[in-house]
Amino acid sequence: MADRPDYQAVIDAACCRFGVRMRGHELLSIDFLPRTWLLMDATERNVSAVVQQIEAYLADPQLSISCRLFSQGTPFQQRVWQRLRQIPPGSTLTYGALAAELGTSPRAVGNACRANPCPLVVPCHRVVAATGLGGFAGRRSGTKLAIKAWLLRHEGAL
Repeated sequence: MADRPDYQAVIDAACCRFGVRMRGHELLSIDFLPRTWLLMDATERNVSAVVQQIEAYLADPQLSISCRLFSQGTPFQQRVWQRLRQIPPGSTLTYGALAAELGTSPRAVGNACRANPCPLVVPCHRVVAATGLGGFAGRRSGTKLAIKAWLLRHEGAL
């Protein structure tokens, strides 16, 4: 379909499917897709390398995904995303604590998390509210929040 992004791979996971898009050797995005989305094997070596890391993370949540990211986002978003990559699997940080650390507001941190094009690599799911999960991808309920909960359970953080 013309209105669907062009993915170089679509991976199956227990919580959803992940659509992977790359630009050259840099990861452009990982999208959460419905389970009805057709699976697609990676045909390019650089995409296969990222897919293998995602599949390794799905098998062992203590593994981090390490790849070059396509440079995008504002300088502030990049600062938040860089800090998110330092939160280890199985750990969480509250929006408020991260905001205090970066000298900004929890809402600004949440907005940067929502704009994150590469979840899993930039683990925005590890940022939670002081009183619970908070939101995910701009939502406080529904499928995306269920994916966040699954990822945190998978890592042993819930």
